[in-house]
Amino acid sequence: MHPTEVLFQGTQFPVSLPVCDHYAGSDKLMRKSMALQQKLGPVFDITFDCEDGAAAGNEQRHAQLVAELINSPDNHFDRIGVRVHDVASPFFEQDVTLICQSAAIRLAYVVLPKVDGVAQTRDAIDRINRHSASRKLPIHVLIETHGALRDVDAIAALDQVECLSFGIMDFVSAHYGAIPANAMRSPGQFTHPLVTRAKLEIAAACHAHGKVPSHNVTTDIGDSAVVANDALRAATEFGYTRMWSIHPDQIQPIIKAFAPQSAEVDEAAHILTEAQAVQWAPIQRNGSLHDRASYRYYWTVLQRAKASGLALPESAASLL
Repeated sequence: MHPTEVLFQGTQFPVSLPVCDHYAGSDKLMRKSMALQQKLGPVFDITFDCEDGAAAGNEQRHAQLVAELINSPDNHFDRIGVRVHDVASPFFEQDVTLICQSAAIRLAYVVLPKVDGVAQTRDAIDRINRHSASRKLPIHVLIETHGALRDVDAIAALDQVECLSFGIMDFVSAHYGAIPANAMRSPGQFTHPLVTRAKLEIAAACHAHGKVPSHNVTTDIGDSAVVANDALRAATEFGYTRMWSIHPDQIQPIIKAFAPQSAEVDEAAHILTEAQAVQWAPIQRNGSLHDRASYRYYWTVLQRAKASGLALPESAASLL
């Protein structure tokens, strides 16, 4: 039996996504990001941005361009999503109509910004579904309002939702000065109690429902060490499995930070191969006991390695 048939019986099978979500808004940057994805492979997703990417007065043409690019031959891997305008905007319906009606079959996901709770999220998903009759699109939700954070567990539980992202700048701004500006960046973003509370609640809600928590952007685009450190802290201290990029130079540091170490990948392959040989009964390895709980952990290590484009041991082929 395949590991997933054994290890996740009766539990939510976890969503697996590339660890980096690269945002691009302008025509030039969208095309450049597609070219980079062709070069590196589907180790990162691209999100075309209608909310902040369209110039005032050019919203319709921008949405049409997004649909054209998603449907184009340059979209090699069908790993491009779109952030639409927020559901209260007069441009939300236009974005959804123009993009979902024509590109739903190749659209990786739709990102919903600034929802104020689970009810508005459900309404937005219903409206998207009406325009994407060919399939129910995966939905990513930005948690950046008080209402969304209040309902974060209920939002994560929605069937079509596969990822929650933390919108740190809008979240901090929503406190009207009660949270200082330095909490939008490191080190404050990892130490301010209200910000860390939000990050932890988002991550916990995602993991409770098998969804992907996506960490907020690093606004410092001139120092790759900063984004690498932010990504590492997000992964190791806060339980995030994905992170935004807003500059091409941020992509590789994020992928590297979220990728497991080669020694852990080798260990995971050895443990799971031995477990598979005894039909997933408990085993001992190097003096330690392993059973299905640890097997699930090591299976996710291999999933993360694969998503990061790492070379996998030959023995791992039958496990994924």
